[in-house]
Amino acid sequence: MLDHDNFGVWYFMKRHLILEDGTVFEGLGFGAPATTFGEIIFHTAMTGYQEIITDPIYDGQMIVFAMPVIGAAGIHAEAYESVKPAIRGMIVHDLEEVSVNRQRRMNLDRFLKQHNIPGLYQVDTRKLIRHLRETGPQKATIVDFADDHAVDQLVATVLTNKQVQNTATLKPYANPGRGRHIVVIDFGLKHGILRMLGDYDANVSVLPYTTSVDEVLTLDPDGIILSTGPGDPRSLPDSVLTLIRVLQTKAPLLGIGLGHELFALANDATLAPLSSEHHGMNHPIQEIISRQIFFAMQGQGYAVDNDSIDRKKLFVTYRDLVDGAVQGLRHREYPAFSVQFFPDAAPGPLEATAVFADFFETVEDYVEHHS
Repeated sequence: MLDHDNFGVWYFMKRHLILEDGTVFEGLGFGAPATTFGEIIFHTAMTGYQEIITDPIYDGQMIVFAMPVIGAAGIHAEAYESVKPAIRGMIVHDLEEVSVNRQRRMNLDRFLKQHNIPGLYQVDTRKLIRHLRETGPQKATIVDFADDHAVDQLVATVLTNKQVQNTATLKPYANPGRGRHIVVIDFGLKHGILRMLGDYDANVSVLPYTTSVDEVLTLDPDGIILSTGPGDPRSLPDSVLTLIRVLQTKAPLLGIGLGHELFALANDATLAPLSSEHHGMNHPIQEIISRQIFFAMQGQGYAVDNDSIDRKKLFVTYRDLVDGAVQGLRHREYPAFSVQFFPDAAPGPLEATAVFADFFETVEDYVEHHS
């Protein structure tokens, strides 16, 4: 349990979470004493809270954690998935101080304060998550007082659909290695993907999603990755889909998360919102061809509509065993494929990292036959 005596009066201040449907939850404040607005979702992961709150896919969102106690691991340099968190708020049942064997680490409260992000603890998160399971994601606000003015402000607030623009790089940069040259198109790239590419000693060039076909091909990539990212991919310009349609014919291509959804859209499939979003690291996935089952990290609000897939172009490679959602696609003509789940294990099970082995095997085969 948190030792309130070590933190000051702010920890005794009651604050409130108001949902768009009028539901109110009371808790105690931690982090920044700020008012915030965002889309509220819940996450079922039992570890990896730092990786989750710094993952760009959660730009503009508030996260409710199912894990009952958060904070004992502190904040440490190895677990950042971006330079700074993009979440709008954090809701937990119980907040723990950094454990005694990790005293040199920054605590979660101080970290959120530094980034002006409010949090709530001592919230009935089980009740809140059950409610969100029934209603789905919705707008929410964290405020001091749950009065009519706060409700009016929430109703009037229009949430941004520019999450990719908020998180993706504006300029190209390199992550050098001595291996194959991999171009990453950045839609909100998480560090875990760069770490995995580093494990293969890849020579990585990261480009903005606004880059042109010529700018990519001038770099003569051995392979191309469409990165993870936040928001609705349908909000991006059509030029992105045009870029993908050309690049998938030029070099091995792997789409991950948002990149998977864009790969599907570029090949004439459509998306549908999930009735219950997938945010967790314990989702069972089955590979269709081998029938092998493994667990993987997911963070998605949309899924490829199975009935919209043009079977002459694409075939399904992975499915979620809980709801049957499409979790992977492969092109029939080109060395291009995609996965909805996150194969970088940051956080999450290591089994899914085999996707990168598949990608680099495809790259080596392509280079051998086209050199």
